[in-house]
Amino acid sequence: MNTYLIAGYAKLPQGMAAKNIDESMTITLELEFKYGVIIDAVCTLETESERDYIQRLLRGYCLRDGIAGLIERVQTHYRGKEGHAVEAALMDAYSQFETVPMRR
Repeated sequence: MNTYLIAGYAKLPQGMAAKNIDESMTITLELEFKYGVIIDAVCTLETESERDYIQRLLRGYCLRDGIAGLIERVQTHYRGKEGHAVEAALMDAYSQFETVPMRR
């Protein structure tokens, strides 16, 4: 298998709905080993349309290029109230990505 999973977690703003009862959200990324390209993304945002949009927004991004471009992409295209939580979850996932040795 040439992929692996990492997950990032973040607290949601007060009063926001999520599938998790503890007011937090998760973004799970399936990454390609060699280059760190996001193959698939799943998040626990409440609506199917938000989950689908985040998946399409993240898919194809290469984490070897750093997290700044991905955060900028989210800030530009995702205008939901959970935007800061999405960014925080991505930064948490990226910190895990940095610890995974790349395959050549």
